[in-house]
Amino acid sequence: MDFTPRTPPITDPPIRLAVCVSGGGTTLQNLIDLIRARRLRAEIVQVVASRPRIGAIPRAEAAGLPLSLVNRTEHSSAEFSASVFDPIRHSRADLVILGGFLALVKIPRDYKGRVINVHPALIPAFRGKGFYGAKVHQAVLDAGMKVSGCTVHFADDAYDSGPIILQRPVPVIEGDTVESLAARVFHEECKALPEAIELYAAGRLKLEGRRVFLVAPL
Repeated sequence: MDFTPRTPPITDPPIRLAVCVSGGGTTLQNLIDLIRARRLRAEIVQVVASRPRIGAIPRAEAAGLPLSLVNRTEHSSAEFSASVFDPIRHSRADLVILGGFLALVKIPRDYKGRVINVHPALIPAFRGKGFYGAKVHQAVLDAGMKVSGCTVHFADDAYDSGPIILQRPVPVIEGDTVESLAARVFHEECKALPEAIELYAAGRLKLEGRRVFLVAPL
């Protein structure tokens, strides 16, 4: 996959975000809250939902955000990817956030290197098709892991792949349940994702091969 060697800074802030969702929308809500509190200089210009009747939809509606429903079950793979990115492109989003987005998309050329995903584990562990939500945390507990965490990475055309931007670890505590571990990981996601967005907006991410380096502001 082709990525820009260094992310260009957003010269006309705030950065314009599109958020793709498939579930409850907790990642979307975190971004909404941070923007409202002026703790993240960004604007959500488009929300794309891959399923009807999910919790993310009323969250987007309550915030007055533009919302498109692209039902995965009603499209072929190619049609689905195109239908996801059509409203994103129309919104002139600078960066696309996959926030609990469970559908695989093919990223079009004009959005290569402009899509990031947040995953509730330390990639490359516990990733790929079928590893999402509670299933990830259950797998971590079943494996007897002592550490878990979250990963923010550039997305490519595979599940939970692409160069890693940053990771935040959390301990796995004796007696942890799926719910307690998930809460601890999500707490770190709420900090890691906006940090990655700010670094992208500042043009501070440089890609060499599959490694992402933090560079000084332009």
